[in-house]
Order: sequence, then C-alpha cells, then structure tokens
Amino acid sequence: MKAPRFSYHDPASLDEALDLLADHGDAARVLAGGQSLMPVLNFRLARPAHLVDLNRVEDLAAIAESGGGLTLGAMVRQRALERSEVVARRCPLICQALPLVGHPQIRNRGTLGGSLAHADPAAELPAVLVAVDASFVLRSKTAQRRVAADAFVTGQLSTVLQPDELLERVEVPVWPERTGSAIREVAMRTGDFALAGVATTLSLDAHGRVAAARIVCFGVADRPLRQPDAEASLMGGTPGEALLEEAGRIVSARLRSFDDIHASAGYRKRVSGVLTTRALTECVMAAT
Repeated sequence: MKAPRFSYHDPASLDEALDLLADHGDAARVLAGGQSLMPVLNFRLARPAHLVDLNRVEDLAAIAESGGGLTLGAMVRQRALERSEVVARRCPLICQALPLVGHPQIRNRGTLGGSLAHADPAAELPAVLVAVDASFVLRSKTAQRRVAADAFVTGQLSTVLQPDELLERVEVPVWPERTGSAIREVAMRTGDFALAGVATTLSLDAHGRVAAARIVCFGVADRPLRQPDAEASLMGGTPGEALLEEAGRIVSARLRSFDDIHASAGYRKRVSGVLTTRALTECVMAAT
C-alpha cells in the first residue's frame, strides 16, 4: 500500500490554511490526525493533488469554557478531550464516549474535527454532539457559518463542508442542572466500530419528572439518527422502569436500519432498543 503522489502543504495559521483551500478547492484534502485519511490514501480510494496539514495550526487546538458551555477546537486530540477536567464538568457525555473510540494509540493522534468531518456512521463523536445539541462553526477564506450538529452529516462519509471550508470549532451549550448522560454500544471487539450504539441525555425537573431527553442512535444508518418519538414518550413522565422500557420499545419499532455482513437490520433494531433502555437508566441515576 502506498499513497499516490501529492503536493504537501504545512500552514502555520488558520488564514494560511484557508488560503490554500481557496486556491486548490476540490483538488485538496485536509490532514488532521490522519487516522482515517492515511488508510484512504494508501488504498488509493482518494487521490488529492494537494494535502493541507493542520497540525501546526495552534488556533484550532484549544479547549475553553465559554458562557458556561464549551468551545472545542477542531484539532483538539481525542485523548486531550478524554482527560480534560473542564470537558468532564461541562459535557460529561464526551468523556463517557471517548474510551469507546478506537484504542489509546488512535486517540493520541485522532482529533475531534477529523472524526466529525470523516462522518463514519459508526463513529461515537458525531452522535454525542447531536445528543448534546452542539453547533459547528465552519470557515472559508471569505465567510463563516454555524451549522447544527444534527444537520452537519448528510450521509455516509458525507457532510455539508464545502471544498474551501474547514471545521473550525465545536460549540457545546451549557449543561443543564439535574441532567444525566450515557452511551452504550455493541461491537465485535473492544475498539471496533459499533454494530449499534446509542447516546442519551435526560434532564429532570424539580418534581423528578422528565423535562428533556435526547436519544441518538449510531452504527445503524448512514448518519446519527435522533429518535423523536421515543424522546416524546418520556416527556413529563416519572422515570421508572416501565417508562424507560417503553422508550426502548419505540426505538426498536421505529428505527430504520440495514443488513450487512456483520449484522442484520433486525438485530440492530432490537439491540438499539435494549441499549436505549440501559442508557436511559444510567441517565436517571446520574440526574437524581
């Protein structure tokens, strides 16, 4: 395996990187951690004429508190997120998810933005950021725009990013009081991509009833899928065993999935329902 020939660019600033993308457009690919791109190049599934390496762009590697929420640069390493006390306090679900992302060696190099822009349907981080209602800031040489996490991925390995754009940062809103979170998945082996998974958050009001809920399935379709019917079934209810099991049944019944060599659609649907109930149970325990 050997990558095709390309021109290598090593910008030291965000402006320089955006200039390169504006100049080369579709002929350029961005290198972040390289955990997904390098195998693609080595198998010659992509043949970019230009490779723009972001590893010297320090402006993209910050973790910061912002208005009670979080601002996360696209080049923040996954291992740094996993170990961050700020992230654990302001968005626990991110820290809960990261041990499921590959192996420590992968997370040492892998970046937040790289995982999001690659948009693998089985990846944990895109689903997590939908579950916490994050927004993504995209930049080109001439413009900036903000996109909701649940609108960023458009299909398998496909996003709304244009050829001259970068994912600059992720903005995570304030973590509500009395909110619990959990992520559950099934994989063939530890570190493998999920055959089915679910990321959840659940908030309780002052009376102990469900005030808000997010259920996002991954590994079951071409993008992370929210489960609005299951979420609605929880609203206003007292979170006991029956309520949480009903949400899981709704996920199994309404989820649209696919067959492949690893699992059938029926298996993914059933497992997703079971994982939903288990994850919501963890959320309730954390929120009370």
